[in-house]
Amino acid sequence: MRKSNRAAAGAAAWQAVRHSARPGAPGLGERAAAVPRMLMSRLRGRYEGISISRMMMYVLAVAYVASPVDLVPELFVPVLGLADDVGVAVWLVTGLMGESERYLQWERRDGHVQGHVVG
Repeated sequence: MRKSNRAAAGAAAWQAVRHSARPGAPGLGERAAAVPRMLMSRLRGRYEGISISRMMMYVLAVAYVASPVDLVPELFVPVLGLADDVGVAVWLVTGLMGESERYLQWERRDGHVQGHVVG
């Protein structure tokens, strides 16, 4: 993805996340820090709140956004070429932030800390 596309996709994702914040909800930093724990907890079978197919969609989205190859190249269709990158980035970021918020609730509700049950 070209640098300008990454910047536009990042800005759109940031706006989507910033406007989705609710009072009392975990902050952006806390949610972002929870993503690796969430993925590892899911892979280890401790957390069932996210499906393997959803995780694979996130992996594919990361690969698509990071890839220099576009499904809709900007050269041929400039507006759609940028829109597909931005759309995938916004979907990825908002999806991961929502999933990580649910994961943080699960951690707190069940007393899990860093993959260990507090007892």
